[in-house]
Amino acid sequence: MHRLRLTLTLMLVAAAALPWNATAVDGRPFSSFASFNKFSPNYTENLLVRSLFDIGQGKLQPALNTINELLKLAPNFQLAHLVRGDLLMAYAKQPQAFASGVSSPERTKDFREEARVRIERYLDERPQRIPEPLWQLHDSQKYAIVIDTNRSRLFLYSNERGKLRYLADFYVTVGKNGAEKQTEGDKRTPVGVYYASSKLIQKLPDFYGYGAYPLNYPNEWDVRQGKNGSGIWLHGTPSNTYSRPPRASDGCVVMTNPDLKAIAPALSSGNTPVIITDNLTWQGDSDNAELQREALMQTLETWRKDWQSQDTDRYLSHYASEFFSSGNTDLNAWKAHKQRIQSRSDNVQVKLGNVDMYRYPSKSKAMAIVSFDQDYKSNLLSNKMRKRQYWVLENKRWKILYEGPA
Repeated sequence: MHRLRLTLTLMLVAAAALPWNATAVDGRPFSSFASFNKFSPNYTENLLVRSLFDIGQGKLQPALNTINELLKLAPNFQLAHLVRGDLLMAYAKQPQAFASGVSSPERTKDFREEARVRIERYLDERPQRIPEPLWQLHDSQKYAIVIDTNRSRLFLYSNERGKLRYLADFYVTVGKNGAEKQTEGDKRTPVGVYYASSKLIQKLPDFYGYGAYPLNYPNEWDVRQGKNGSGIWLHGTPSNTYSRPPRASDGCVVMTNPDLKAIAPALSSGNTPVIITDNLTWQGDSDNAELQREALMQTLETWRKDWQSQDTDRYLSHYASEFFSSGNTDLNAWKAHKQRIQSRSDNVQVKLGNVDMYRYPSKSKAMAIVSFDQDYKSNLLSNKMRKRQYWVLENKRWKILYEGPA
C-alpha cells in the first residue's frame, strides 16, 4: 500500500509541484469544487479527484468505492479504469508503478497529464473570479466562454444586467502541439477572440460525439497576420471515449459529451464569445489592465463625438498607423474616403449601443476588440449596423487597428 501511495502521489502530483498534504485536503470540502446548477460539470471529475486524494492519504477502500461509483456513471472513462486497476493491484499485494499496464509510454504520459490538470483545477480557487479579458458585455449577450489552453480548462460566465457571474468550468482537450495556431495542419489551437456559431445540424461522424459548434477562425486579425487553416470547432468525444488527453486534438477544443451538453444552452444564440488564451489572468491582478479598460471606454466615446462633430482631423487621429478595414483598405485610402464623405455631410448623428469589449490575447501588443450597434444619420445617409473594431495601444494611446461589420 505504501508503494502504491508513493507511485500515485509522486507521479500525479509531486511532479507538478502541487501542495499535496492531508491538511489541505481535509480543509476543503468537495462542495467548493462543484457548482451545482444547470451548467454543472459532470460529477465524474469530482469523484476522480476525491479518489486520488483518498489514495494520497492511504484511504484505499474509500478510494475504490469512489472509483466504482464513477465508473457506473462513466464506464468509458479510461483514466478511472487505470486508477481502479492500480487499486486492485494494491489489494492483491502486487503494487506497481502508475500506469504500468499501459504499453505505450506516450499514453502513460497522457494519463498522468490528464490527472495532473484535473487535480490542479481542484487546488485553484481563481476560477470563481472573473477573467481579465472580459471587459464588458451588453445586456443581450447572456454568456461568455474563456478557454485557458495551459490549464486545459473552459470557464463559463453569465451576464446578469451587466454583472458577470461564474457558472462552471470544464476540462478540455486542445491541440496536440499546443496553442498559437499559425497554419493549416499544425495541430495547434488558435489564440484570440472568436464567436461560436450554432450547433451543426448535419449528421457528423461519431468522432465528434454530442455535436460541434464552429468557431470563426481565422478572424480578421488572424488573416491580417497571415494565419490560415479552418474547421476549428468546439466538439464532443466518440461514444467509446469519455475524455481525451489534454493535448490530443488537431486544433479543435474537445469536451466530454456530458460537459458539452451542459453548456449547450449558453451556445444556443449562435454568437457566443469564446476567448482562447494560453496565459489567463484575472480581474484585480493588475491595476494597469483596469486603467487600460477605462481608457478605452473613454476613447471610444471620444471617437464617436469627434465623428459626429465632423472634426475630420480629430476623427481620423483615432486610427492606427497599421489600420486596415474589411476591404483591406490601408490608412491613407481610409482617410481619403472619409474626407470625401465628411466634406459633403451635414447634421451628422452617431449613436452607439450594446457595446461588447474584450481584451485581445496578444503577446506582441496590447489589443482589444469592441463590437457595438451603430446608428448613423446625416443628410446623405441613414444606416444601422453591428460594427466590430480592433483597438491597439499605440504610443500609450488607444487607436483603431481594424474596422468593419461584425
